[in-house]
Amino acid sequence: MDEELGNGNLGPYADRPRTFPNMRSKVYTPLIFRILLGINVRVLLVLLFLGFGAVFYMGARTSPIIVFVFSVCIISFLFSIYLTKWVLSKDEGPPEMVQISDAIRDGAEGFFRTQYGTISKMAFLLALVILFIYLFRSTTPQQESSGIGRSTTAYITVAAFLLGAVCSGIAGYVGMWVSVRANVRVSSAARRSAREALQIAVRAGGFSALIVVGMAVIGIAILYSTFYVWLGVDGAPGSVKVTDLPLLLVGYGFGASFVALFAQLGGGIYTKAADVGADLVGKVEQGIPEDDPRNPAVIADLVGDNVGDCAARGADLFESIAAEIISAMILGGTMAQRCKIEDPSGFILFPLVVHSFDLVISSVGILSIRGTRDSGLKSPIEDPMSILQKGYSITIVLAVLTFGLSTRWLLYTERAPSAWFNFALCGLVGIITAYLFVWITKYYTDYKHEPVRTLALSSVTGHGTNIIAGVSLGLESTALPVLVISISIVSAFWLGRTSGLVDEAGNATGGLFGTAVATMGMLSTAAYVLTMDMFGPIADNAGGIVEMSQQPESVREITDLLDAVGNTTKATTKGFAIGSAALASFLLFSAYMDEVAAFSQEPFKQVDIAIPEVFVGGLLGSMLIFLFSAWACAAVGRTAQEVVKEVRRQFIERPGIMDYTEKPDYGRCVAIVASASLREMIKPGALAIVSPIAVGFLFRILGYYTGHPLLGAKVVAAMLMFATVSGILMALFLNTAGGAWDNAKKYIETGALGGKGSDCHKAAITGDTVGDPFKDTAGPSLHVLIKMLATITLVMAPIFL
Repeated sequence: MDEELGNGNLGPYADRPRTFPNMRSKVYTPLIFRILLGINVRVLLVLLFLGFGAVFYMGARTSPIIVFVFSVCIISFLFSIYLTKWVLSKDEGPPEMVQISDAIRDGAEGFFRTQYGTISKMAFLLALVILFIYLFRSTTPQQESSGIGRSTTAYITVAAFLLGAVCSGIAGYVGMWVSVRANVRVSSAARRSAREALQIAVRAGGFSALIVVGMAVIGIAILYSTFYVWLGVDGAPGSVKVTDLPLLLVGYGFGASFVALFAQLGGGIYTKAADVGADLVGKVEQGIPEDDPRNPAVIADLVGDNVGDCAARGADLFESIAAEIISAMILGGTMAQRCKIEDPSGFILFPLVVHSFDLVISSVGILSIRGTRDSGLKSPIEDPMSILQKGYSITIVLAVLTFGLSTRWLLYTERAPSAWFNFALCGLVGIITAYLFVWITKYYTDYKHEPVRTLALSSVTGHGTNIIAGVSLGLESTALPVLVISISIVSAFWLGRTSGLVDEAGNATGGLFGTAVATMGMLSTAAYVLTMDMFGPIADNAGGIVEMSQQPESVREITDLLDAVGNTTKATTKGFAIGSAALASFLLFSAYMDEVAAFSQEPFKQVDIAIPEVFVGGLLGSMLIFLFSAWACAAVGRTAQEVVKEVRRQFIERPGIMDYTEKPDYGRCVAIVASASLREMIKPGALAIVSPIAVGFLFRILGYYTGHPLLGAKVVAAMLMFATVSGILMALFLNTAGGAWDNAKKYIETGALGGKGSDCHKAAITGDTVGDPFKDTAGPSLHVLIKMLATITLVMAPIFL
């Protein structure tokens, strides 16, 4: 491949129409798709019909609510296929655009194949460890009375873990699959109008978002109904209770988190190492534009947008939704059991219905963004952000209506007739929280607002002042989101607590479930928010293709505008993700304490940090966040250094690159970042998985010898609590500072403060390169880390006792 790229017989380099090396040695199709394509169409239809029949049969045996969830998910999958057909029907533009797109697609698919091969091996190894632990662990009295032995629990947890890992991998692949096909179509559409390019990018992102959310929902629904039918829930006396089922799903959330963490780390290291290397040598040293075809690292940079932003973010949001659904199901079941509600299935299945409605309302939001008949470039360009915001506003209004309907349908109980209204208000709190998070992040990262413009102005006095201003902006940006989260947690807790639901002793029990409902409210527009996120890297890639194929400046202006908006939407999604991670982790923490109490048969309602060992556990949790972030950023730095050396070498050894008489060796940079990112993702990922298990096990042994049997569990609880708090603040800082640095550079590139090539622009590029690993490697990985710590402690709780 390297020889093709470096020495391919492509004619004079400066000639137009431009042609680029086709990096594809052979078309890659995943094994499962190759098998499906090899099956006769009629046989495939029969198998699909039987599969759907089995799913609906299990759903009917379980609950009509599950049938509703299955139906909505399948309809949304059909709608996403329509979106795909619509996007793929658009033209790909001239041959030079298609060749660049093929090079990006080949690099992305090749890296994805290698990366997920590595992740799958690690997942199988961890599955064996979980199986071993569960086969030798103790069981709760409830499990013994219902006949679920050690081996059954072990195989159920491992199966759920592997299914979660597979679904998370598919979610990532879907995100990348559509982005590498939509980018060239957006580039082509930008030659006609900004509105058409925007519509294609949004619909391509919408396809990915609907598949990710739909798979998270249908995966959990299938697991739940399978366990319900297989274990004979609520059948004979002594059988498994329906309220115990959600705890069996925890493995699914852990599997999703495991894959998402490594996908985010590997993809983030890949994309930012290539980006930093390309910018430092190309823009700063050589003074060539972004995505210039003369830059040897440009293809690696464009590949990185797909594997880092699309594939990794799809896996990230998938595990966010999976963790939130499972934690809310656990809390709903626990509360229904305490309040002796006759039919608890509504409280348990409520999260699945909320996300089913999410698929419907987000589809309406996606369809609300239409193209215009006037495709002339001379017509005034509308602000893409305001168009996306209109779609989001429509989605928000529909979310409020469907959420109220869902609470009345599923959360109405004769024991507390007005409780459903309180929970509807909890959902409203969550929806408002999501909207505020999107607005706050937009304020700090969009160059229409003062913070980014002030940051850009600091570049006038040099590189150092740009860095100082960016760090201070990031630190300041943590304040408003934390206040919003704090108010939402407290208000949702008290709305739930005053709902009228009480246990046998007359104590109010709805508080935690109120917080769970607020989390569901926050994520009730997740599919549309993910659509806005996927729009970003597609627009970024489209701009790269336009620049590399040397399209007119008017076309590049359109893709630059879409790219700047894409930076803001990516930043808002990260803000949204960290907010939901904070709420979901709070729920999973409560579920962990309940599970410890069930295993130990002792009350475990609070953690006393005045106990030295518990305080140390908290310190270790905070340290874990800082060490993990350091290793993630250092990995980008080391890999970027290799890219910088390679790009400099090529400019020195091939001086003809600058005047188009020699071709850069793109494949060399692709190979460097691919191998380095796979090598570098292991250390921080292993730290995240091993730390809580090692700490819990060591303090369990210490507790055994000092006569404190719950010491291990208490220390892990403190570790989880402090890591969550530190992780939220660190992720907010990293995400916002990185996004602001990027858009300060974009603002200067619009012609402000001297424009491209000025000293001010070079200082802004330095800030952008510092912010790259912040916002696209360490920051997003922390979202996953926070939730994975919560799910891993839930799964591994038995070894801490």
